Amino acid sequence: MTGRDALGAFEPILNWRLLKGSHAFPGPDGGTCINEAAMVAAGLPYRAITATEDCPPCFSRPLAAYALGLNDAMPESERQGLMAFVLRLSGSADRPEVEAARTAFLALESVRRILPPLLDAAGLPALAARCETAPDPAGAQDTLRAAERQGGTLSHAAAGRHAWIAGARASAVARTATAGLRAFSDPRCAAEVAEGAAPFAEGTWREALAILDGALRIGRQAPAIDLLRARDRLEAARSLAQP
Repeated sequence: MTGRDALGAFEPILNWRLLKGSHAFPGPDGGTCINEAAMVAAGLPYRAITATEDCPPCFSRPLAAYALGLNDAMPESERQGLMAFVLRLSGSADRPEVEAARTAFLALESVRRILPPLLDAAGLPALAARCETAPDPAGAQDTLRAAERQGGTLSHAAAGRHAWIAGARASAVARTATAGLRAFSDPRCAAEVAEGAAPFAEGTWREALAILDGALRIGRQAPAIDLLRARDRLEAARSLAQP
């Protein structure tokens, strides 16, 4: 297949419409979450995904959890970017130690790459620098605890001054720091870090997709899915949709 042919085959895949939440069956425009779309593209039996545990066993649980979290948190204008990963989820499941490494990567990179712009916006540049240079999970967690405390303190002080914008930024710092701490055991919370930062830091969703790409490169790669067959499966699902 030439590069032009491949692009033409991939275009219908990119036009599949992703929606927040789970869905009983695709609609005429797609109308699924990213994990449901990945099942269709791989030719797996369709099921609605309400939680990561609903994904087929061949899906990496940390990757599916992060992708699902982004899917449900992203605004409509950004969500479609997840379709670039539709052929990379099925078959990505790996050994427990690899899945643990993926979880740690999602959490640590969220601290290093998502939180600093929010901390800068909230007037906490020293904490932003600590996040960017966090050497390991333990160092990142220490910084997150400090951000949690300082964000809460600043939010309370801003409320007393009726400084609502500053208070919103500080409150977001506290919330995202809490989510960041939880992300080291629950990958979906890494997506909550992006969700909390996005209203205050331009480019957050683009960075979150780059983090997903990096996590997908750890361990077992999904087996190659023929692009034309994936396209045909998605088109067939559309054709079965009720008018």
